[in-house]
Amino acid sequence: MVTEENKHSYELIIIGGGPAGLSAGIYAARGRIDTLLIEKLAMGGQITGAEKVENYPGFPDGVSGFDLTELMQRQASLWGLKTHTADVTGLAVDSNTRIVKTSDGDFLCHAVIVASGSARSKLGVPGEERLLGRGVSYCATCDGAFFQDEAVAVVGGGNAAVSEALALTRYARSVVLVHRRNELRATKVVQERLFSEPKVHVIWDTVVDEILGNDKVEKLRLRNAKTGEGSSVNVAGIFVATGLVPATEFATALLDMDQQGHIITNEVMETKVPGIFAAGDVRHDSAKQCVTAAGDGATAALRAERYLTTEVTR
Repeated sequence: MVTEENKHSYELIIIGGGPAGLSAGIYAARGRIDTLLIEKLAMGGQITGAEKVENYPGFPDGVSGFDLTELMQRQASLWGLKTHTADVTGLAVDSNTRIVKTSDGDFLCHAVIVASGSARSKLGVPGEERLLGRGVSYCATCDGAFFQDEAVAVVGGGNAAVSEALALTRYARSVVLVHRRNELRATKVVQERLFSEPKVHVIWDTVVDEILGNDKVEKLRLRNAKTGEGSSVNVAGIFVATGLVPATEFATALLDMDQQGHIITNEVMETKVPGIFAAGDVRHDSAKQCVTAAGDGATAALRAERYLTTEVTR
């Protein structure tokens, strides 16, 4: 339990409670490193919204994202990992001290693992913000049940979008998948399931220009990306799954990043700043898979332990 008296100084602070952060927490706690994991929302990260994870080793029948990360959290807690709920707003360095600035004050440590994950990209079209929570959603697992026997749309073409569309068929009368290209980026096995589902219809080479409705979503204004021809489709809901944006705003002044905001690291998760590591979706060139995020977290924790024992007096 973190209190006002003991909250301010640790050997290691992990930012983010997704698979990368929880995996790092397990390794750090087992290494008897005095560690605090800070998460601004519920533990688990983006994958908690996954209805079924089928490619994580050890679960041949699949496992829900929520159950998988709950098991990770329980394992970390059993080893003594401390956690705290706060929003990280900044990151700074003062000699051997790393300062994690949060909505609950500053936390001091000698090493940091940034595993803050990512958030769903927004379309940035008229009506999206105004109708958020009134038909506009970014999570089918969270909100799909509200659209029983309704027509809905999903925007995107990757694994997330296709999985969202398939999950929605349990509730919706029909699902339109709107994709700006003429082929999907999702893995083949997921595509096969989509194309065999009679409730789903794909609209190719098309983008959403506007989300229409008074008090709730009623219609989408579409445009063919190749011809420019306009069209519309009547739906009660739209689920946006067009990609992920790394949650790294708090570290932009300190760490090197690529154009999309991913943190640049080497192969052992080290950033340009000694004692600061990055793991999971926030890292440049990440595979953005649960299993690789967990591996990143383990590597980061092991390298942090080496840093603490060789570069910092414990």
